[in-house]
This record gives sequence, C-alpha cells and structure tokens, in this order.
Amino acid sequence: MIKNKLSTIALILVSIFIISCSGGDKYKIEKGKVGYITSKTTIKDLDNLFKNDSIVKNLSEGALGDDYFQDDDEYLIFEKGGKHILTVVPKEQLDSVSTIKSVEIHDSRFKTESGINLNSSFAEINNNNNINRIESTISSATLFINDYNITIAIDKEELGLKSFSTQKVSLQQIPDLAKIKSLIVWFN
Repeated sequence: MIKNKLSTIALILVSIFIISCSGGDKYKIEKGKVGYITSKTTIKDLDNLFKNDSIVKNLSEGALGDDYFQDDDEYLIFEKGGKHILTVVPKEQLDSVSTIKSVEIHDSRFKTESGINLNSSFAEINNNNNINRIESTISSATLFINDYNITIAIDKEELGLKSFSTQKVSLQQIPDLAKIKSLIVWFN
C-alpha cells in the first residue's frame, strides 16, 4: 500500500517536472526552431500549433498578381489578449503546405540559449555570440549570427548615424547600449 502511494507520488512529481521543463521550449530560439515552429513546419500546421491564439493572414497575390514587386505572405500570430508575438513568412506564397522561410520575433519571452531577445543590448549580444558579419542598409545595421541563423537590425539612430545613409558600420561603432529594432530567425 505504501509502495503504491510512493510510486504514484513519484509518477506525479516526474510528470510535473517534465511538463514544467517542456514549457520553456515554447519560447526557445534555436537554429531552425522558434518555439514549436521547426524547419519542417508547414503553414497549415500553424493553425494547430497556435489553436489557442489568433492568426491574421496577410496574403500576397502570388504569381497571379500584376505587381512585379509583390510582398511575401505574412501570418501574424497574436496570443489571447491581443499581444503580437510572431510574424511567420512561408517559402512559397499562397501555398498551405509550404514550409517556413522566416519568423520575426515580436515578444521578448522568445530567446536563445545565449540570452538574445528583443530587450538585449548590443553588449549582451556581442559578448555572448559570434557576430559573423554586419551589413548596412539605409536605416539600420544588420548583424548576422550564424549560430542561430538570425539577423538582428539596429536602427542607425541608435548608432548616432543619419538615417538614409549607406555608410558602412563596424562592430566598434555600435554603442554597448544600442537596442534591437528587429530580430528574425531564418529557416534553410
């Protein structure tokens, strides 16, 4: 009798431990993975993965449209309460079985093992990660971190540079306290 109770208690404790540990995966960023979205996830899988949330679909006209510079489809994920957490872009437009091209992070709960999230400063990113290269766009500097296959944009205003310039940016020019403008995870 006591053995059965101990076995039951042990089973309950192990179950609670497994459930509590797996909850962290919901917001974990890894190479080829954002939360429960993986490189094998299709657009039609999003409805099941986010069944308790809302998905807003901004669909392009695809190859049928007459706009040469067509936009990508976007699937905006909002959790209950209306908080925008992710924007998912498929590899193929207007295709429900397409896999994922990229996921833009809009919620600071999503983070890498090294601690990168939307609230990270440049110093935190630079001290804990290998920045493979920097590209300068008209309005931001984009950091490439191959370990996670992510790009991080930092607004040029954070760097003390004029927007709408194509001036190259080096790691030394970025202030330690510069904040992230956007964080995108790319899927191969």
